[in-house]
Amino acid sequence: MEKQLNVGIVGYKFMGRAHSNAWKKAPLFFDTPAIPVLKVACGRHQQSLTEFAQNWGWEETETDWKKLIARPDIDIIDIALPQHLHYEVAIAAARAGKHIFCEKPLAMNSKQAEEMLKVCEENNIKHYLNHNYRRTPAVAFAKKMIEDGKIGRIFHWRCAYQQDWIVDPTFPLTWQLKKETAQAGPQWDLNSHAVDLAHFLIGDIATVSALTTNFVKERPIADEAASGSLSAVSLGSEMGEVTVEDAALMLVNFKNGAIGSFEATRFASGRKNRLTFEIYGSKGSLVFDLERMNELQYFSREDHDGEQGFRTILATEAVHPYASHWWPAGHIIGYEHAFVHAVVDFVKAIEENTAIKPDFADGLKIIQVLEAGLLAAETKQQVSL
Repeated sequence: MEKQLNVGIVGYKFMGRAHSNAWKKAPLFFDTPAIPVLKVACGRHQQSLTEFAQNWGWEETETDWKKLIARPDIDIIDIALPQHLHYEVAIAAARAGKHIFCEKPLAMNSKQAEEMLKVCEENNIKHYLNHNYRRTPAVAFAKKMIEDGKIGRIFHWRCAYQQDWIVDPTFPLTWQLKKETAQAGPQWDLNSHAVDLAHFLIGDIATVSALTTNFVKERPIADEAASGSLSAVSLGSEMGEVTVEDAALMLVNFKNGAIGSFEATRFASGRKNRLTFEIYGSKGSLVFDLERMNELQYFSREDHDGEQGFRTILATEAVHPYASHWWPAGHIIGYEHAFVHAVVDFVKAIEENTAIKPDFADGLKIIQVLEAGLLAAETKQQVSL
């Protein structure tokens, strides 16, 4: 019989669905060393939790996450919760000896992140932070091209993460727009992804300058029970204060001498989930856009005169990371596939006792950059890391 790993998931909305799909699909398309079993789904509201579990094939439900973690038959705790709930669940899971698959951003602040990392290391469990964009074939191939010297010494990193789901001032005040549940706005939610990609592709950041702003100060109170993924309904006419920023800009110096910029906003009309980066080096350049996630743009200064220009690499060939497990070349994959790749690598790390990246140490480094950005915006001074 194949070895099995029993998974308990905490949270069942947007990320709960994305994670459930990944646990189910991973052993169907990849030769995983163990089979993930969708054992227990945990959430607060029994009716909607039951519907979720039945739809995705979770064997059991539980409304008390502490009871879930205490179960001896659970090997993995999947934290698919908003970030203000990560800390307590992760600490308890690590102390119970459970491996942790955690959504981003890691925590509400670096103090929480430090303790989460410390407890995970003390209990010798695998801890993975799901910055899944690293695992799109095009981004993973960009990493290989950089390591192979295709673009030479890197001078510039330019990144923007743009959405538009709160442009309407009547959009309700959801948990993402309150400091007590989100810590910050797009600086935390979106720039966490962007900083992870910068660490992955360029290197560590040395200094940060930043500015943030608010475009809408008050919004109708949201009915959280009826709100969905990037959608919401209001409870009535009562208004509440927006206590996080609506947009953030950072300028950074990398430790290797490169310089970079980050833009994160939910007010870019027409941009639904556009994460772009541009990398400019001494020998060439790379450009990526998540809304065209199967493509990587590449420019080489070593091409002949008159023939230079950006070319499109369609990252669906068998030579591209992960791509050989899906469809024939040219048959594109989508947003959910990077989650599958994360599950595959996580299961392999558990069974083969190897490292999985990004982990909570990477999550701590990301949060330190994000905190530096908020401090730089507040003090209007450059902050060193």
